[in-house]
Amino acid sequence: MLRTAHADFDPTGIAARKGDRTVAVCLPARDEEATVGTIVETLRRDLQDAVPLIDELVVVDDHSGDATARVAQDAGARVVDARTTLPAFTGAGKGAALWKSLHETTSDLVVWVDADITEFSSHFAAALIGTLVEHPEASFVKGAYDRPLVEGEGGGRVTELVARPALAMLFPELTVVAQPLAGEYGGRRELLERLPFVQGYGVDIALLIDAHRSVGMAGLAEVDLGVRRHRNRTIGQLGPQAAEVLRAALVRAGVPTGDEHLTLRRPGLEPLALAHDELPPLVELETYPRRSD
Repeated sequence: MLRTAHADFDPTGIAARKGDRTVAVCLPARDEEATVGTIVETLRRDLQDAVPLIDELVVVDDHSGDATARVAQDAGARVVDARTTLPAFTGAGKGAALWKSLHETTSDLVVWVDADITEFSSHFAAALIGTLVEHPEASFVKGAYDRPLVEGEGGGRVTELVARPALAMLFPELTVVAQPLAGEYGGRRELLERLPFVQGYGVDIALLIDAHRSVGMAGLAEVDLGVRRHRNRTIGQLGPQAAEVLRAALVRAGVPTGDEHLTLRRPGLEPLALAHDELPPLVELETYPRRSD
């Protein structure tokens, strides 16, 4: 697996060497009005206005109940409404938002950035793009970073308590990936459009596993993005995410997980139904222009 660092890439140089390849940066966002505007403004200022690196800057509003869509549009993004995009696929969730952003863009290179990052810097996107531009052997790139909690250290609790043990048992070759659940990653359209997308929080680990199966370790890359801070969640809020991550890994390993709809039961809380739904590779949709053919 190729490893790079954000300091290796200068946006001006990347833009000069990308040639006729086009680049999309997409943000899945649900109720992120506090941070999405600053992220979009930073990307537009640094990687569109100052340097012509990003061709498409898209925010997918994933059923927000706040002003996420308006804030993102005012900051300069094209906003895609997950409710009305591909209406035959009605489910919500991070994976669905990523899948719909891929459908709604046309660029050769597509990278995703989470919309809840604080102290955001455009190098999060530029380094992912740079890795794909400078290294044609890489088809899929994941971000790696230190992830401190707001108080103390040790962010990435689902990663360390669920994702990494699951990979160690089921896909040990992928334990070298520092942040398997990183929301900052991307790839070449000809790969991404041929992968299924888990609809919810299992999408990050599932795409990593599926990309590895498709292109092998030689086609994977990891770029050190430095330090990443975002809105941290409580342990109780992380429970459903952890269950979805574990289930996505088990499904890809061929381990039976019971009925399609899993019920997460926790003392003192209402039972929570968690469905494992997968969206098909975009090239299987009759309405999708097969842009890589």
